[in-house]
Amino acid sequence: MSRLSERVHTFGRAMLDRYGERVHKIALDAGFTCPNRDGSKGVGGCTFCNNKSFAPGAREPASLVAQFDRARGRIGRATGARRFIAYFQAYTNTYAHVDELRALYDSALAAPDVVGLAIGTRPDCVPPPVLALLAEYRDRGHEVWLELGLQSSFDTTLARVNRGHGFTEYRAATRAARALGIPVCCHLIVGLPGEDESHSHVSLDRVLDVGVDGLKLHPLHVVKHTKLAIEWKRGEYEPLDEADYTRIAADLIERTPWDVVYHRVTGTASPDILLAPAWCAKKWDVLNGIADELLRRGTRQGSRAAEDWKETHHAA
Repeated sequence: MSRLSERVHTFGRAMLDRYGERVHKIALDAGFTCPNRDGSKGVGGCTFCNNKSFAPGAREPASLVAQFDRARGRIGRATGARRFIAYFQAYTNTYAHVDELRALYDSALAAPDVVGLAIGTRPDCVPPPVLALLAEYRDRGHEVWLELGLQSSFDTTLARVNRGHGFTEYRAATRAARALGIPVCCHLIVGLPGEDESHSHVSLDRVLDVGVDGLKLHPLHVVKHTKLAIEWKRGEYEPLDEADYTRIAADLIERTPWDVVYHRVTGTASPDILLAPAWCAKKWDVLNGIADELLRRGTRQGSRAAEDWKETHHAA
């Protein structure tokens, strides 16, 4: 068990407790696009989005079987994991007819040692037939996670980064999914343009108030071929430094109830596309820094869960 898992209810810890052995996600690119790119909601995508930052080789994906086999061997050798979750990660992985989704998800579940699915998508792309399909998989005994990219609970921020949806859509999608027994993992970005640390605290409170089963925290990093990269080069955006991110992440973790699973507490980008901040390329340094900060404080996830952030200046 990692140092972080001693103080944070990590996804790895949760899976180890549930299955009695290591379970790892395998990221897959099924070739989806996004309604914020194809003109349905907008064009150009989010200002910070270059999917290669978390899915190298995106837009020229191999078959799901080939992707799974390649990753399964690599992860198995590195970690000893023998059971896996098929993580549909790149772009919007519910953005298709439900019959097409069923075929893709069934294909992933048919791979050796796959115990379930994690589906990354947008809050405005989970209609009732898709939720019914995910609930069906869960009823069959599969591990199922719906990962919703919210990023911020502030509609002004979401508009500024060209997100194409608001907090209302997130609230509706989350409540509909959880009503069917589908666990929801919410993605939040720390350091978005126009936000300070208080925005992150308010977003966490709003997400917890709606109800959530998992969280992912990401520091905003600047990658090539994005509008954010242009803003950064012009001096219009300044990324967080590592010390500030470490402190904010530890604060948010302390205020999160222990029963919420942290799937991730930092994010990285490959060196060939990362522009800033440089520390985002050093995943383990950041993870160890957060663990060290919690140790220094003598705290853990949930230590301050009863404390509400006092919102005095911000509105959605």
